[in-house]
Amino acid sequence: MTGQAVAEARAPSGIPDRTRSGGAGPAPARRRRAVAAAAVAALILLGGVAVAMLLPSAPNGYLDPASGAADGSHALADILGERGFDVVRAYSTAQALAAAGPSGRGAPAATLVVTSPGLLTAGQRSQLAGARADLLVIGPGPAALRTLAPAVFVAGLPAAVRHGNLVSPRCRLIAARLAGTANVAGYTYSSGSAATGCYPSGGYPSLVTYAGRGRTVTIAGSGDPFSNAYLGRYGNAALALNLLDATRRIVWLTPQPPGAGSAGAGGTGPGGGGTGAPGGGPGLLPEGVVLLFAQLGVAVLLAAAWRGRRFGPLITERLPVVVRASETVEGHARLYQARRARGRAAEVLRAAMLGRVLPALGLPPGASPDAVAALIASRSGHSQAQVSAIVYGRAPSSDAELVRLARSLDELEGEACSR
Repeated sequence: MTGQAVAEARAPSGIPDRTRSGGAGPAPARRRRAVAAAAVAALILLGGVAVAMLLPSAPNGYLDPASGAADGSHALADILGERGFDVVRAYSTAQALAAAGPSGRGAPAATLVVTSPGLLTAGQRSQLAGARADLLVIGPGPAALRTLAPAVFVAGLPAAVRHGNLVSPRCRLIAARLAGTANVAGYTYSSGSAATGCYPSGGYPSLVTYAGRGRTVTIAGSGDPFSNAYLGRYGNAALALNLLDATRRIVWLTPQPPGAGSAGAGGTGPGGGGTGAPGGGPGLLPEGVVLLFAQLGVAVLLAAAWRGRRFGPLITERLPVVVRASETVEGHARLYQARRARGRAAEVLRAAMLGRVLPALGLPPGASPDAVAALIASRSGHSQAQVSAIVYGRAPSSDAELVRLARSLDELEGEACSR
């Protein structure tokens, strides 16, 4: 006897033997589960990528007067504030222009410090070039110089000079001569005879200053003298303070990359007594918190879709026990009573009565109410109006009316079917 015949002989009658199909039954189910799991994983991955793309860029904290990091300028802003300078932090061009005052003629009302000018667009640089303020631009490249300081050109890149290299002033600028040796080496520049160049490196100055259009423009090739890490070394603090001594109001612009949150709040400098630029500063929560909660929400929705109930076609199952019809009717009645669904209960009673009476009277299920009422009235002791009120009338308003309706329907059914 073959193995298949043995399996057929052992298998109970009417019950399919899984060995006959060679295990093909569970395989599609396993494949469906694997595809569903892969789809959920792909959706989670795509959601994470989308949220990561929407996350804001890291804020720029380089020479930020609110930053206590090594490359921040909190220490210098603190010293300026103690000396009575009004240090206003700005993180956008609009804030800086509003704090510097309206453009026009007259003596500059403030000194505008621009750090990281490479983060500014051409339009923003053009707006800053028209501000009525002295300019101190730190580490500008060729593009920034064309707009902010057209009389100065880049002669050497910072890569050609060792970072933090000490240089001597070797110029007639009083602010530089009083400061002495400083860590200014970075970009080197060339300029016309009207400009003053200091701290030469490789034959070209690292600090250039000139007067033009009623204001003083100063270009520094490195931001080290203004940073927390280098401020206390050599003549860096003296140089920074001397360069910022022209006006009592200093607007410190720390540009931010596109999509980045503000690195600090626009407002009074550390230790100072000035006012803040309008609209500056971050909210109470970091920029990425909202997107983090959005990502968590997507994850929760995907988990709910994964673990939630699937509504498929109805599957009939044999009841584990036999329930008497009277118990089923009583259970339904109690549900109707608990919900006070007298109208629904009346509809069920009337529909059940008509379902039994119409075939006995020879009427189709879709017979009109008038024809049904007339035929039942002819077989009972009730008028057609009374029959219509009982079979098609309003819903009962109380339990007592519902009981009377059930009795009336029983009487009508008995009279209509007995003749």
